[in-house]
Parts: sequence; C-alpha cells; structure tokens
Amino acid sequence: MENERGSWGSNIGFLLAAIGSAVGLGNIWGFPYKMGKSGGFTFLIVYLLLAAFVGFTIMMGELALGRKTGTGPIGAYHAVSKRFKWIGWLAVFSPFIIMSFYSVLGGYCIEYMSLNLSNLAFQNPVISGGDLFHSMLTNPIGSVFFTVLFLIICYLINRGGISGGIEKFNNVGMPALFVMLVIIIIKSLSMPGSIEGLKFMFVPGYAVAGGFIEAAPNIRTVLATAGGQMFFSLSLAMGAMITYGSYLSKKENLVRNSAIIVISDTIIAILAGIAVIPAAVAYGIQQGIPVGDIALGGPSLLFVTLQNVFNNMGSVGALFGTIFYMLVLIAAITSGISLIEVISTFFLDRAAQKGRKASRSKVVLLVCLAILVEATLVAVDGLGSNGVPVPFKETTAVVINGVTQYAGWNDCWLDFMDMLSEGLAMPLGAMLMSIMIGWEIQPKSMLDEIHSGSGNRMDGFFSACMKIVAPLGMALILSGQISDFFGKDARIASYIIGIVVYVVGVAAAVTSPMRKTSHK
Repeated sequence: MENERGSWGSNIGFLLAAIGSAVGLGNIWGFPYKMGKSGGFTFLIVYLLLAAFVGFTIMMGELALGRKTGTGPIGAYHAVSKRFKWIGWLAVFSPFIIMSFYSVLGGYCIEYMSLNLSNLAFQNPVISGGDLFHSMLTNPIGSVFFTVLFLIICYLINRGGISGGIEKFNNVGMPALFVMLVIIIIKSLSMPGSIEGLKFMFVPGYAVAGGFIEAAPNIRTVLATAGGQMFFSLSLAMGAMITYGSYLSKKENLVRNSAIIVISDTIIAILAGIAVIPAAVAYGIQQGIPVGDIALGGPSLLFVTLQNVFNNMGSVGALFGTIFYMLVLIAAITSGISLIEVISTFFLDRAAQKGRKASRSKVVLLVCLAILVEATLVAVDGLGSNGVPVPFKETTAVVINGVTQYAGWNDCWLDFMDMLSEGLAMPLGAMLMSIMIGWEIQPKSMLDEIHSGSGNRMDGFFSACMKIVAPLGMALILSGQISDFFGKDARIASYIIGIVVYVVGVAAAVTSPMRKTSHK
C-alpha cells in the first residue's frame, strides 16, 4: 500500500531532495580540506571505497527501513527491533543538536550574501574578511536576527509538506546550486596560482611537499577522517534518509537511488573543493601568505579567506561573492529542511498513532522555535568570541608556556554541539543500525523491501556489508571521531570504546529473541 502520510511527486524530486540533504556546508568547507591534508588522491580512493561498501549499504538500509515501516526513525526502529529500538532517539537527537549550529551558520550565509549584494549595488568601502567576520561574531543581536531569518525560510518550506514544500524547493534549488557552482569553478580556476590548490587536493603527498601541512597523516587517521566525512556528508545516521524513505513509493528502485545519491554527493563535494580551494590558495600566494597559514577549512575558509578573495577581485568581486554565498545558503537550506523534517515527522506520526491529525504548520513552527532556543545560545556565543560559558571548558583547559589552551571539543558552543552529534551520536547510531540489520533482524528483512521496485540483485553484497564491513567500518569511524574530538591523549581509550561498543552490540543482537524469529 502507498504511504498515506504523503509521498514524493516524482522520483527525480526525491533524488534532488535526498542529494540536497547530503550536500551541505560539510561538502564545501570539510571535504576538500580533509582530502588535501590526508593525501589528496589517496584520501579520495579511501573515501570512495568506504562510500561504496559502507555508505551505500547504510543508505540502502535506511531508505528500506523508512519505506518498510512508513514512519520516521523512532517509529521505524520500534517497529523492527526489540534490543535496538532506542537508536531511533539518537536519529532524532542528532538533527536537533546539529540544527543548533547549522541554523546559525545558515544565518551567517544570509548576512554575507546580503553584504556582498549591498557592495554590488552601492560600491561600499571594502572591509577585510577577518574584520567582517570578527564584527559579525561579536554582534550577538545581529547573529540571532539572521538565525531567525534562516529558520523562517526553512519553516516556510517545511510547512508546505513533502511534495508541496521540500520537493518543490529542491527542484529549483539544486539545479541553481549546480549552475552557480560551475560559475564559481570557472572563476576560481582562472586565477593565477590556482594550480597549486588543485595539486593540494589531488596530488598524493603534495600537501607536505607544497608546505600546506608539516607531516602526512598515517593510514589509520586517513581511514578515520574519510569515514567521518563520508557518513556526515551523506546525511547518514541522522534520520534524514529513513524519513525521506518513509515517503517513497514502493515502485521506486532503492538500489539505483542509493547509488545516485552517493555518487552525486561525492561529485558535488569534489566540485565544491575545486571551486574554493584553488581560489583560496591563489589569493594567499598573491598576498605573499605562506601556504601553511591559509585557512582552507572550516568557517574561516568560507567567511574570511573567500571573502578576501572576492574583495581582491575588484568591481566584479561583489557579484561573485553574492553568487557564492547564495550557493552556500542553498546548500545549507536543503540540509536544514531535511533535519527539521526528521524532527517534525516524529510528532506527526505520534499524533497519527493516537488517531489524531496534527497540523503540520503548528508542528513545524514548534520545532523551529525549539531549535531557535538552542541556536540562540550558539549565535550569542559567536564561536567563543563573547565569553559564554561552555560545559567543562575551564576544567579541561591546560596552560602551556603561560598560554591557556582549550580542548577542541568544547572551546565554543558550536564545537560542543558538533561533538555531541557528529562525534558521538551519529557514528554510534550508524554502527548499531548496521549491527541490528546484520545480526538481529537479518539482512533478509530489508532485502525484501529493497527488491520491491528493484531489478537489481545485490543480496550477497548487502548481507556481507551489513554483517561485517559496515559494523567494523563504523566501529573504526566511531573510534576515529572520538580521537579527533578529544585529542591524541584519548586515542587508546577511543579504540577501546569502539571495540567494546561493537562487541556489546553484536552480543545483544545475536542473543535477541527476534533473531530466532527472523530465521524461521
């Protein structure tokens, strides 16, 4: 039976929305920098292998789980599992926490797009990217205002529903994003010295040889970095694909759709790198900045380095700045609306289970208001610029040569929220989900759903990946994420945690009464 909660108007609409959910700020400021510092083409090969054997498999599993149960993540896990039904709460917790800082960053994009548009119209005096970013961070009222504006945009889209809101926006937004991306790439590659940025991204070992980083990371670090980027970039373990899958028609091919989403997201991530890294490197070379001092990742890349790039272009810089920040804003919106939908779907499904029909507009409004509460804290904090207390910040600080240094996981509210979601909840949820399917309810329970609408037979591949490759891969990624967030001192403990969680998870799965039922 078709899902009575609503459905996508077309398969292309679903694909654009799913790709839009996957394509976000992490693709633009995370993927290219991690690729460059982790061996260039070597990192890309590792990423592609992980995406094929882990990301693709979990993508199919989440879409199948959503379509099979016809509910969001909490309802889906409760419907299929006894031992792992609580994972659904992680899949709602993660998007809620992510939106605390994602909506703030989306507000920054609106502010920068507006500033560049104003510069284009009125030829305002040029302000350096560093000064502009500092003034924005230290203006909490302005940050909260633009955060509210971002959430209003998301609210207006989500209140329209799946086909009337999310699909309709992505049908326009994603093609527009691609066109703007191509425009920025052409301009980026035309800058003198941009070839150095391409070498940083694609030539193995050039990050060290070119002076971008001091030493190449070991293969263990590369695996952890590529894996962490992979599952975050693909919107896995945050309930988005389960939720989007729950609105998907039974006749759609999950194998083909999963492959298209994974491949498209990877291509756009690479293109985003080609758009920003060569331009940032070329600008640094022109200004005589040592390549090791050029910000090539994180908020500083988007809001300092690239704004300086546009300032340096002269009269056309404001035009390209407007185009670029509009591109980034669309990427933020397509991801933001998918995360809001995950949370909203829980309340809509819960009302339906009680025989009531909830008002989507009211539910989405309340969800956005709840997000605004936590986002206000991140906005006022201004990446640690305004002295807002962060949990355990002072107790974990160390003094080195008379200088106080704070831990990377809680030096500001954005990093603290990122640690809770990307660092812990998401890799933990992805690992336990693959263990649940592989060892408790058995891959066959999902293969029956995957076969619906699919002429592709990948039973052996899916089963092997869900039983062995994905759980072990996610255990490594969980350990790597803990190590990255909490530092080298936590490396041994992080791998112990990963092993323990894996062993306990498998033990819980193989001793579950549902495992015996699934064999019958």
